[in-house]
Amino acid sequence: MLYPLDWVRIATEIELNYAFDAFLVLHGTDTMAYSASALSFMLEDLGKTVILTGAQIPMSQLRNDAVDNFIGALTIAGHYIIPVGIEIVVNWNNVLRQTGVRRFRAHKQMSPHVANLRLFPGVSAATIKAFFSPPIRGVILETFGAGNAPQRSDLLQVFKEACDRGVIVVSITQCIKGSVSDTYETGRALLQAGVVPGNDMTPQCALTKLGYLLSKPELSTVEVRDLMMTSLRGELTRHSRTALSNPPVERTLESIQDVLSEFVRLTQLSTSGSPITLTPDTPIETAARDATAPWTWTAGEAAMTEAVLIPFLIHLAAAKNDIMTMRFCIDVYGGKDGTEEPHKTMNVVGGVVNCADPTNGQTPLHAACLNGAVQAVDLLLRNGALVHLRDSLEHTSLLLDKAMRTLSKIFFKPALLWGALMSHLQSSGSRPRF
Repeated sequence: MLYPLDWVRIATEIELNYAFDAFLVLHGTDTMAYSASALSFMLEDLGKTVILTGAQIPMSQLRNDAVDNFIGALTIAGHYIIPVGIEIVVNWNNVLRQTGVRRFRAHKQMSPHVANLRLFPGVSAATIKAFFSPPIRGVILETFGAGNAPQRSDLLQVFKEACDRGVIVVSITQCIKGSVSDTYETGRALLQAGVVPGNDMTPQCALTKLGYLLSKPELSTVEVRDLMMTSLRGELTRHSRTALSNPPVERTLESIQDVLSEFVRLTQLSTSGSPITLTPDTPIETAARDATAPWTWTAGEAAMTEAVLIPFLIHLAAAKNDIMTMRFCIDVYGGKDGTEEPHKTMNVVGGVVNCADPTNGQTPLHAACLNGAVQAVDLLLRNGALVHLRDSLEHTSLLLDKAMRTLSKIFFKPALLWGALMSHLQSSGSRPRF
């Protein structure tokens, strides 16, 4: 069993040895969920892979699962060179990538004044009041269902007094799956008392996140409460709208017109002849055509049309190093650094910056590297482009002929942006270090 001081030691060791390409931590299974959650917060601006693995049966036993788990973890840690013939599928859509330029650092503190309190029928107000006594600064309250609690005035008063005193109380569900919401009146009563909804965080994650935030003296109580409701490492589900969430047809059509305008601008060739101009229809012609048009253009169809055009546009813009058009595509479907919710999202692994060309499987990052588009590569990486995605020839953007010259202009900056594994760029069969 590992304790918070052990988490600090692991984080410190990773920081001291950050020159390695990936890190594998051998861990017992009892408290692995706590350690993994704590390290995800303590390893700030992490740009490399950290894997925790363990086993139900130790390696010293003849029949065990430790060897397979250990080898599997090593293989995932070195996923840039997965052995041929081994089928490993990673759900990259759920993997958050560092998109900032801040230097990696390990946060070496965890507040010990946090605890979990699981509600049960008949719990007394005196028990909860004693639980909230100093030096407790934060409590993860495991409630019933979608955030419900006994509707007794004495209990609600204890919760309100604790919250008013500055104790951070976060409500999560006792259920294996589910989320805390204000759907029921009983749940709304807790929120009105000052309890913070924890969405769908697990007990282990919520506890370590609260301990991490409370260990930062620069954060006020209000800021800690707000951050507990914010996804910092993908620990809670962010509700976003999809492209087919019934947007107004007029707004979608205007957006499609903007997309087509960008296509025309990028593909327009300079000629010595007179430019071709389009004469707009007269109001009478427009009215007549609108009156006889079939009613088949729905908001969903308009949005889907736009979703089909955008991937082709960002590929073309990346190849031509057109930053303005790329920003247009990212603003429509991307969201900056994964923190701002865009007005639409795409059903693409990693978002629009990772959409693949159906003819060759290449991403916009492939296109930018092939054409030496340095600014385009930088913009793509800052918005979450994944360097490990392979095209139909099993080439990542790092292994293309022109990739070294293009990426070296970015990666070899003093800050070593993105924690890139530059040893993988060498064509001499280099291997990652663990």
